[in-house]
Amino acid sequence: MVESVLARLIFAIAVILNGLLSTYWWIVIISVLLTWVNPDPRNPIVRFLYAVTEPVLYWIRRRFPFLIIGGFDLSPIVLLLGIHFAQLFLVGSLTELAARIQMSAGMLSHAG
Repeated sequence: MVESVLARLIFAIAVILNGLLSTYWWIVIISVLLTWVNPDPRNPIVRFLYAVTEPVLYWIRRRFPFLIIGGFDLSPIVLLLGIHFAQLFLVGSLTELAARIQMSAGMLSHAG
């Protein structure tokens, strides 16, 4: 019983984390696309996108200065790869852990 609840909790965390990472993925994509059209910096949507993405991108740029090549900033690509890695590794591991716990809980209930 406890194992089943724990498995559902871990699976729920994996689903929520995947949703948050997917949302952030699209926020980064939209903010990158907006740099091509030079939007009004006072627009609240543009300010939100900048406030959400720029601290992480600044952190990446500061640690990997070689990502700016000939005026092209490649830090969004590194961020997108990091998000994708987190989805594959963290979410995948949490989902697999939940499945293993659920499977072992099922085996325990059939053994008793």
